[in-house]
Amino acid sequence: MSVIYILLAISLVVAIIFFVAFIVSVKQGQYDDSYTPSVRMLFEDELVKPKKTSTKEFKQEKIQLNKQV
Repeated sequence: MSVIYILLAISLVVAIIFFVAFIVSVKQGQYDDSYTPSVRMLFEDELVKPKKTSTKEFKQEKIQLNKQV
C-alpha cells in the first residue's frame, strides 16, 4: 500500500514540474506565432457581407441620394 502513496507523490511532482515548464515557456513566447503574419498577405481575403438595412433606412438613403442628384 505504501508503494501507491510513493507513486502518487512522484506523479504529482512530475506533473507540477511539467506545468511550471509550460507556464515558463508561454511567458517567454515559445508558442507565439511568428510565421503566419509574414504570409498573411498571401491568403485570400474573406468577402465582407453587407449589413442588412431595414426598409426605413433604405428609404432614407434613397431620399438622400435623390437629393444629391
